[in-house]
Amino acid sequence: MIPPEADAEFAAHMENVLDVYQRAYDPACPVLCMDEQPVQLTKETREPIAATAGHPERVDYEYERNGTASIFLFAEPLSGFRQATARPQRTKADWATEVAHLLDTRDADNDRVTLVMDNLNTHTMGAFYEVFPPGQAREYVQRIEFVYTPKHGSWLNVAECELSCLTSQCLTGRRIGELKHLQSEIRIWSEKTNARQRGVDWQFTIDDARTKLKRLYPNIKT
Repeated sequence: MIPPEADAEFAAHMENVLDVYQRAYDPACPVLCMDEQPVQLTKETREPIAATAGHPERVDYEYERNGTASIFLFAEPLSGFRQATARPQRTKADWATEVAHLLDTRDADNDRVTLVMDNLNTHTMGAFYEVFPPGQAREYVQRIEFVYTPKHGSWLNVAECELSCLTSQCLTGRRIGELKHLQSEIRIWSEKTNARQRGVDWQFTIDDARTKLKRLYPNIKT
């Protein structure tokens, strides 16, 4: 995506995200990034022939579309944690349910988390009120610091980079026809990646943005 030039809102949201990425690691208030990705489920129309000593595995070129799914990926850049799940769709309810599950499990002992994400219309505080009773919804909302990337600035989301890694390392060149199979495969990817504790060393700072992306800032007449 090509960001707009001389856009004050873009610059403000960009610097807000970059400021979050410069924070020291705080396990009591972790910085989480999340992103979503649609996936086409494709089934084999003929049973693949297993590999032998003389031939590699043989797969017929024909396939059958079997609907779509949506991957929800959460990444904690400084700790190296990732969680990838999949659901049939990505509505407000789906998003709120996934965030709430993380707050109730891995981050259950944290009073607050910072959540970096894009500004889709499903990523709202109100989404929690569509799924949970008001008191419970309010508890979830109070525990989240919402940080939105600017429009046309998805490159600022670490989770988008992680989704690219997941796609190339786990999904590319494969046919996965069932939601349960997809859920199993991306869970295995997450577990193997977490075992290596591969963190993210984000280097781009606000000072870098003001120098290298000067065209994105409004021209102020003095």
